[in-house]
Amino acid sequence: CIRYDDAAVLAQALAGADCVVHLAGILIEGKHSKYREANVDATRTVVDAAKQIGAKHIVFISVVGADPTSSNAYFRSKGEAEALVAASGLSATIIRTPILLGPGTAGASALASAARNPNAKALGGGHYKMRPLDIDDLNAAIFNACKEQAAGCASYELVGPEAIAYCDLIKKTARKINPDSTLEVGSIPIGFTKLMAGITSTLRGGGFTPTVIDVITQDEEVSHNGFAELGVTLTSLDRTIEKILEK
Repeated sequence: CIRYDDAAVLAQALAGADCVVHLAGILIEGKHSKYREANVDATRTVVDAAKQIGAKHIVFISVVGADPTSSNAYFRSKGEAEALVAASGLSATIIRTPILLGPGTAGASALASAARNPNAKALGGGHYKMRPLDIDDLNAAIFNACKEQAAGCASYELVGPEAIAYCDLIKKTARKINPDSTLEVGSIPIGFTKLMAGITSTLRGGGFTPTVIDVITQDEEVSHNGFAELGVTLTSLDRTIEKILEK
């Protein structure tokens, strides 16, 4: 078990590494796991540990929408974590990602389940735009960043090759399962869901919150896709869906 609250202990686990990759973080808070500790403080500890072992480079996986001034607590925490990496003095690569799809990912499981459900529904009808990224493409970007270890701190947004509404992604996946599919995606009211999520998450001390709903339903928009700079050939969305369904 790796502890993210003790730089000395983490440094022992990382001893001998010249490049440190930090992917850990949370989207859904629990009673004992909050954005501040899991996304910001943990990143600070990783940076401190990387310095202790004399690492030459750090790769930090962030999220599209990260912003230290965001009104959304999740996006704000990821933006603050990015700032810690950028100010660390280490050479660093920051990669902001959208929803990740691939065998075994949470996004893929939810997508496949919805595509197989004749009564599929999505928040707001699923009309928010996504740029799904194949998990293997992210892995390639991380590998290349570790290999190159470019000087300074560079930030990239790495998204998939196709912009698509979530409802259309569900229907596209359904047609991969059954070419004759005429699946339509129903709507779950966002306002009411946020109201109920606010009540239940307050009572439980975490879980599915209005903050999470805002993250899920935000359009994944980027001004520039950094796949070329990261040395990645993007996997087509069709192929990514096929890989998910093959498993």
